[in-house]
Amino acid sequence: MTKSQLIEAVAGKLGTVSKKDVEIIVDTIFNCMTDALTRDERIEIRGFGSFVSKIRDSREGRNPKTGEKVYVPRKRTPFFTVGKELKERVNTARVTHPTTSG
Repeated sequence: MTKSQLIEAVAGKLGTVSKKDVEIIVDTIFNCMTDALTRDERIEIRGFGSFVSKIRDSREGRNPKTGEKVYVPRKRTPFFTVGKELKERVNTARVTHPTTSG
């Protein structure tokens, strides 16, 4: 699902709120989440999951094309941990396919 599809879905369910207003709401939520992660705050959405910003130390990497060593600086990376309720809902809704053997 893309951001525009999310906006369409929310606007469709609400009916009384314009797509433009829904877009502003979605943008505001994403901006607030981004700002919180930038401040090293943890975001917890009960039943969905949590977001944290983890620090990845600097390291020596390699350019995959040339094999040349490159310095990869220390950086912060957003990390998502799925909540129990979401995990259960996804697994319950999942269609199982019979495995085929050889």
